[in-house]
Amino acid sequence: MAEQLVDPAPFLKKVHELHAHPDLSSFDILRFKDGLVLEQHSHPQRLDEQIVGRVWSFRDVTERERTHAEIHRLAFHDALTMLPNRRLLTDRLEHALAAGARSGHFGAVLLIDLDNFKTLNDTLGHDKGDLLLQQVATRLVTCVRAGDTVARLGGDEFVVILEGLSENPVEAATQAETVGEKVLATLNQPYLLAGHENRSTPSMGITLFGSHKTSIEELLKQADLAMYQSKTAGRNTLRFFDPKMQAIVADRAALEVELRAAVKQQQFILYYQPQAVGAGRLTGAEALVRWQHPQRGVVFPGEFISLAEETGLILPLGLWVLETACAQLAQWAGQPTTAHLSLAVNVSANQLHQADFVDQVLTVLARTGARPQRLKLELTESLLVSNVENTIAKMAALKAHGVASPWMTLARAIRRSLPSNACRWGN
Repeated sequence: MAEQLVDPAPFLKKVHELHAHPDLSSFDILRFKDGLVLEQHSHPQRLDEQIVGRVWSFRDVTERERTHAEIHRLAFHDALTMLPNRRLLTDRLEHALAAGARSGHFGAVLLIDLDNFKTLNDTLGHDKGDLLLQQVATRLVTCVRAGDTVARLGGDEFVVILEGLSENPVEAATQAETVGEKVLATLNQPYLLAGHENRSTPSMGITLFGSHKTSIEELLKQADLAMYQSKTAGRNTLRFFDPKMQAIVADRAALEVELRAAVKQQQFILYYQPQAVGAGRLTGAEALVRWQHPQRGVVFPGEFISLAEETGLILPLGLWVLETACAQLAQWAGQPTTAHLSLAVNVSANQLHQADFVDQVLTVLARTGARPQRLKLELTESLLVSNVENTIAKMAALKAHGVASPWMTLARAIRRSLPSNACRWGN
């Protein structure tokens, strides 16, 4: 029987021990190579208080062990990718921090987020998204050593824990970067998702840990901040955490509070960039929004539009821009010298993806009295790529109601400086 056991040495040792000490009892779990698991009990047999032999009993507990293993797996592993989940990640990170503090060697946390994963889910379906996540998990495991940890944090976010890096922080950072670059190259290879070839790129944030005490929450926050720096840098890249980013994040949080107040109090102004043809004949203008900050003065779109997009504040702000622009169009229509002018208004993806976007535009036109033929809506290239059919359908609906056929070009809504020939017309 011993040769059939996964590890026969402990069992054989116990048999010899019981033979040397007949009065002892024993209990063991025996695991066999074919998956069988037996619970083994051994007790001395007595007759008239004399030991005359030994009784061995075995019970098949294979199913019980499988159930316990499955419960443990579900508790500590992600069901989709089979990688450690957040709970097990936390446990391993605690051990890594303690080991690093004892050895003096640095470790690293790599936070990996898949770029534009939501778009893939929306266009190809969640089943293809799940396939991508499974393949990403498999590839990540091939990029690290056996003792390192790859875990799924949730959604399309993965975490890699590297342990036992150099005692020198610069060398440790270089080692972590080497692994990070390998991850980038591996995840950039095409994926086959149920017959559909797809490409996906990751953005990565890296932070080191060593002798200084750092909480798990702080480490993950640092890696997350670095990852968003990668997103800002254009995606498909990696960045290391820089403590200066803490100040940037604090400033962003304060700016969001101020921006919410600005939208509520309508602290915005529209400027109009003239558009001309031929020998300077004025044909219209483009509406450019500026934030009239109560303390900072005029704030240009490059400082707040992206934040408005991320927070959803672009929806009420965009509606205000549209209504203000249409009111200006109606005012121009009442003057012979400006009645022929058209006005271009930039539309964000968040605005156009609203189900009632067409109704919003038509309602604003009716309320302000602006002529639909004088309103032009500018769309961004990225908006077109993300949902071509939906964009065409909504633009066709607006055109049917008289709105001038929009041209689809690179948006000029986010301008970092007011052009020298721009001016503010109207109220």
